[in-house]
Formats: sequence, structure tokens, C-alpha cells
Amino acid sequence: MKLSLLPIAAALALSLTGCASILNDQTQQVNVSSTTGSDIKGTVDGKPFKGPGIVELKRENKNKIFMTETEGCASQTVVEKSVDPKFFVNILSGGAFGSTTDYSTEKMWKYSENVVVSCKK
Repeated sequence: MKLSLLPIAAALALSLTGCASILNDQTQQVNVSSTTGSDIKGTVDGKPFKGPGIVELKRENKNKIFMTETEGCASQTVVEKSVDPKFFVNILSGGAFGSTTDYSTEKMWKYSENVVVSCKK
């Protein structure tokens, strides 16, 4: 009898987890550069960044604002959040609870992989 409950328990456990929560880290790496290819620096989420380079962003239900301190460059660049396609796997598999998990952990969000700060020569 206990052996026949194992597949049911496994299916229930899988339906309660979110695909994005399993497959995505809490953070996402993005490549930051300038339109001129010059070095830039500033802050995002209160943390300093330098570019060109890789910046680690926490996945959240909000856009990210890169505040640039480099002269001749835009003072801020907004990077909008979007829903990671992995989130929709839950809908296809019928996992309403998994979708809720993805939303509550905020791992369902993603940002552009490349952020380009506008600068003048």
C-alpha cells in the first residue's frame, strides 16, 4: 500500500515546486558596457559596478536602474524586468502552485543579458 502512494506523493511534490524557482538562481549576471566602449562606473541597487564587465543583479519584481557617475554618459539607464519563459512551463504542466512559488521567490523575473549605457565621445 505504501509503495502505491509513492508516485502520487512525487507528483504532488513536483506540482508544488516552480520551474523557474528550481532552474534559476536568485541572481542573474548581465553584461554592462557603454556605447563608446569606454570605461564606466556607478551603482545599481546601491552596489557599485564597473564596466565593461559583468554585473550580478538580484531577481526582483522591479526594474533595475543603473546610476552612472561617468562624465559624458547618461546619468541613469533603466533595465526593465520581464517574465522568464521557464515560468510558463508551470502553466503547461498544470502547476498553479508552482507558478505561485516562482512568483513568491521572485525567480520568475529576468533582465536583458546586455545593458548598454549611452555615452558621448
